[in-house]
Amino acid sequence: MRITVCIGSSCHIKGSRQVVTGLQKLIAENDLGDKVDLGGTFCMGQCQKGVCVAVDDVVHSVTPETVEAFFNEHVKGKA
Repeated sequence: MRITVCIGSSCHIKGSRQVVTGLQKLIAENDLGDKVDLGGTFCMGQCQKGVCVAVDDVVHSVTPETVEAFFNEHVKGKA
């Protein structure tokens, strides 16, 4: 599974750094390091959505406050 987090300026202001940190922590806690490829990219062209996170090319809007719910719904159990 490939997860890509936008780290462009708009998403950075909206908390992309905290989203990345949260995902790293959750991936490690759930022992998914060998199944999940976490990376970053500059602008995904959907700045209005907030912190854009793509899971296998499907883009989601994630905030630092919703990163755990996002992980549980879209990553855990699917990786």
